Amino acid sequence: MEYLTDLIQILIPAGLVLYAVYLVVRNFLQKQFDAQLIGLKMKTTDTVLPIRLQAYERTCLLLERISPNNMLLRLSNPSINAFEFQHLLLNEIGEELNHNLSQQVYMSDEAWQRVRDTVNIIIAVIQDASQEMKAENNAIDLSQTIFDKMMKLESDPIGDTLSFVKNEIRQVF
Repeated sequence: MEYLTDLIQILIPAGLVLYAVYLVVRNFLQKQFDAQLIGLKMKTTDTVLPIRLQAYERTCLLLERISPNNMLLRLSNPSINAFEFQHLLLNEIGEELNHNLSQQVYMSDEAWQRVRDTVNIIIAVIQDASQEMKAENNAIDLSQTIFDKMMKLESDPIGDTLSFVKNEIRQVF
């Protein structure tokens, strides 16, 4: 019985010391892991942040390029008829959008949806304006009708979406 009491007196302090060492080592390893995780997050942020910023810049450029004010002036050619010009405008919008589709990966879903909605509004305005055209109308006539329809919209879809995207960029910083 005395051996059992001596063994218990030795095992209990040894067990407590072993448990204390376990807690210290576990705490040390957890701190090391957390430090490595923070370092990895910082490296990721250093890499991803410029790419995200570039995605927002390219999206703003997309919106500016498909803006009727810019696009009609850039592509206007009085020698083509209204239907050829409509095809040219819709083709230009499609190319711009396809060129920037990958930017949605770096943007919020809401921001990209607003960009898509804006593109669809511009396409709808162009198609609506072209339905009013006759065979004898030229690109200038279609341009004027598109400008008129854009002015009649309750809000500026390009301006509103640009503001939303810019506000989202500001939140990142």
